[in-house]
Order: sequence, then C-alpha cells, then structure tokens
Amino acid sequence: MKLDSTRKRSFIGIAISGLLLTVPLAASAQTAADGWSYAVMPYLWLPSLNGNFNYGPPRLGGGSPNVDISDSKILDSLDMAAMITGTARKGRWSIATDLMYLDLSSSDGKVRSVDLNPGSGPVNISTTSVNASADARLKGLIWSMAGGYALIQEKQSSLDLIGGFRYLGLETTTKWNLTATVTGTGPLGDTATFARNGSVNQKENIWTAIVGARGHFKFGDSKWFANYYADAGAGSSVTTWQATAGLGYAFNWGDVILDYRYLHYAQGNDKLFKDLNLGGLAIGANIRF
Repeated sequence: MKLDSTRKRSFIGIAISGLLLTVPLAASAQTAADGWSYAVMPYLWLPSLNGNFNYGPPRLGGGSPNVDISDSKILDSLDMAAMITGTARKGRWSIATDLMYLDLSSSDGKVRSVDLNPGSGPVNISTTSVNASADARLKGLIWSMAGGYALIQEKQSSLDLIGGFRYLGLETTTKWNLTATVTGTGPLGDTATFARNGSVNQKENIWTAIVGARGHFKFGDSKWFANYYADAGAGSSVTTWQATAGLGYAFNWGDVILDYRYLHYAQGNDKLFKDLNLGGLAIGANIRF
C-alpha cells in the first residue's frame, strides 16, 4: 500500500530518530573477541534517480518502448526502503558488506522512442508528438561485499584497498498512455504498431567485480572527521562505479555520519537499461563493538 505524505514524513522521522536514539544501547555490548572489531551502520539514503530503459526485443509486428525515468523527489514515490552496512576488522584485514533495498512507484517517465524491429538494426519512431509521458515503478536490491587491506592504519587517518563484488537485482514496470498509436514499417516491410496505452515489466540480475579504496582522516584533535569511499567495476556488458564523501562526528559508542553518495551503472544497448544513476545525501549511525 502506498504511503501518503504524512506517513512518509513520519517514516523518515522515525528512521532518523531510531538511528540516533537506539545506537547508545550497543555501547554496553562492546567486546573484543580474538582481536576482531565490528561496526554496523543502519542508514537512510534518498537519492535522486534517472535512467534510460529499453524494454526489448519487440514482438513481431509490434513494438517495445525505450523509456527515460527521472525522480528528483524520491520521497514522493517511496513505498519502502531498507539500508544497512557492516564491517569486521582484524589487524590490517577487513571485510565489509552493504545492503540496500528501494521500492519506488509513480516515478516520472517518458517514452523516448519505440523499437519496431525484432531483429538487429532497430527502427526507432519519435514519440514527441504523442504526449509520451509514462508512469514508472522501480524495485532494486543492491548488495556489495568486499575484503580490504589497510595501507594506512593510524589514529588520525586510514586507507584501505578493497576488492569484491556488487549485485544489482532490478525490476521495472512502465505504464504509458499516448494520444495516438505509433505505426511504422517493420523489418520485413510489414506494418508494425505500438499501442497507445499499455504496460511492460522486466527484471534483470547483474553481478560485477569491484576494486577501490576507503578511508578517513580526523581534523586535528577534534571528534570531527572526513570519510571517503570509491570503487569501480565491470561484469558481462556492464560497468559500474560508486563514490562517497562526507563528514562524521565520533562518540564513545560510534559515529554519526552525513555523506553524499553517487552510484552509476552503464550497459550495452541490448540490455534492460543503458544507464542508471542514483545520487544524494545519506545519514547513518555507525555502531562500533
């Protein structure tokens, strides 16, 4: 069931309050076992989103839409979100994982063009004259895991080199209602049509290997610090990169961190999406034990 605006504001308030009010409970459970140390960070990230999606290949005698999706006010279309990251460290070695789920409905979309060719060499018909707005829904699960080795491990600063993988499980649904049927010539010289209204749903699972770096540095003797993260990776016909930078404040139990985070994916033209971009502020409470 879709959240109304009041419930969404309550959800955000509860999430942030939960981050700040429940984390001190972990301080009483702080232990050191065999030299391992751990950190868990629930966080909230509400990025703007844009992407180019290709729902192909088209059926014979018909067409498939190529859709642009954009959502700069993600809270208005948010149905569900869950985000957490965790790190385990022993000496200079570490392993970290990050899990994020977003369910967005009613994102703004536009049918950029229609592919009427089920074979190679697509025939694209412009839809600028047929009111090509569309309603899009997106569900995404992003899971990363990486091992790391600390090149720098000092009180004032740290630098880890990392390597691992990232998984993207994506499901998109687009509904359109044009002012006219799009008609054109198919690959065999026949007439191909694209209905003035309809919907399409498609899923894709993407695995990529990633390498990168992460670290932080303190501002003198204060409790303030800056943190950073960057990775890049590739898989079958896909590339990805991610970058994060922000500020944090240290407490006895852990840290409160405000970041700007940007995630990018790019694929070949025969895949579900050509590119997908998410970027925005994130706030989290990093609990150390």
